[in-house]
Amino acid sequence: MRVVRGDPRSWGLDPVPRAVTVGVYDGVHLGHRHVVAALRQQAEQAGITDLAVVTFDPHPLRVVAPSQAPRMLTTVDQRLELLEGLGLDVAAVVSFDEAVRELTPAGFARLVLAEALHARLVVVGEDFRFGRDRTGNVASLGELGDVHGFDVRVVPLVGDDRPVSSTRIREMVAAGDVAGASAALGRPHEVRGRVVHGDGRGSAIGFPTANLEIPDGTAVPGRGVYAVEAGPLGEPLGPGVANVGVRPTFGGAAEELVEVHLLDSDRDLYGRELRVRFVARIRDERRFSGAGELVARIAEDVAIARSALGA
Repeated sequence: MRVVRGDPRSWGLDPVPRAVTVGVYDGVHLGHRHVVAALRQQAEQAGITDLAVVTFDPHPLRVVAPSQAPRMLTTVDQRLELLEGLGLDVAAVVSFDEAVRELTPAGFARLVLAEALHARLVVVGEDFRFGRDRTGNVASLGELGDVHGFDVRVVPLVGDDRPVSSTRIREMVAAGDVAGASAALGRPHEVRGRVVHGDGRGSAIGFPTANLEIPDGTAVPGRGVYAVEAGPLGEPLGPGVANVGVRPTFGGAAEELVEVHLLDSDRDLYGRELRVRFVARIRDERRFSGAGELVARIAEDVAIARSALGA
């Protein structure tokens, strides 16, 4: 998959007919996958072989209304990895800067879809909005398609009374419902972070942990203990237990921590980027009477995690 970034006028893509879908695509969840499947089907029927996705970085709300910007389910790199797995040919990462922010729907359709991507087919979800102040919708996109020579197809949302959406999945993650999030994503929710030095309390009680430095704005599961699959980026994942919280037994940390105990590894991971997939919630975070009670409870957590992970 070819990735192009920045100013659409600099992408330099070959002028071949393309089928294009547009959206933030945070999480690349089942709803997104449904749109991409429709894109592929519609493109085949139209005789178009080049498939493209337009995504945005940062999330538009981080520029327009930073206080309302959501915590992201995926970094842009994770997003691109997942999109590549869907067999797309081109991923265009639009920098949501002031220039793009001020593009009218007509300007976006002309510059991005028609001129940069040479779109002949555009497939979007029924809730699609675009252009300055989100004033464009599927109806106006269809009208602009008539102007620029691309057909528009609208795909119904996936789900029952509450369609699958990135917003809904973020709510589940925040509530600690990682099983529900996994069902909507089609895979466990994954968080990535660099392993940094902690205070060594885990090693002191026999359960060493990798302490993660999580990028700001990441959707981290609510406080609690989880069965996880974890490992360094680019390597196989192994079973583990993660704690998200402030360690109340030891007086409470100044800020929320994500700590991972790998069940079958004692490797030195400092400085490595760790992938953590949250498979099942084990329990809420709680304060114990002391280290002895905590150690006994962690041993139970490990047993539950092994069962949940088949490890």
